[in-house]
Amino acid sequence: MSVNSFINFIDRLAKLFALAGGVVLILLVGLTIMSVVGRTINAYGLGPIMGDFELVEHGTAFVVFCALPLCQMRYGHVAVDILSRQFPYLVAWGFAVLSQIGLLAAAILISRQLYFGLQDKLNWGETSFILQLPVWWGYAAALPATILWVVTAAVTSWQVIGGIKDRRPIL
Repeated sequence: MSVNSFINFIDRLAKLFALAGGVVLILLVGLTIMSVVGRTINAYGLGPIMGDFELVEHGTAFVVFCALPLCQMRYGHVAVDILSRQFPYLVAWGFAVLSQIGLLAAAILISRQLYFGLQDKLNWGETSFILQLPVWWGYAAALPATILWVVTAAVTSWQVIGGIKDRRPIL
């Protein structure tokens, strides 16, 4: 597999994760609307959806983590271009490299801590208060997205570092 085809594959995977996150977000919005409407017309025998906030809590974490890889591939996390445009190319490139390496380090740290949190929740068997769902499910759902974020951060770091050779525009 060539480097370009690998980068294209990672980009497509990031788009799929973002799409999955978007679908879950739409479902969470629907769930929230149904629960609020149920609270509003409680007098007619309907009521709120039990444990809605637990589902929204775990679902929102999943949605956010699913968006991070695509945001990384589009260089949407750190923008130093307003400041860096005032400096020579080499200095601007250095800012871009530092920002991408910093994001790679953050992605690794967050993925690592999410993994350790998953292990902890699995070992203790913690469940949610109302629905009694295993808490580790939310961690397990988000972990693949954070791993993809690490990969995309490594790819974008590599691309920015390699950009010095041909003086490509900085981010």
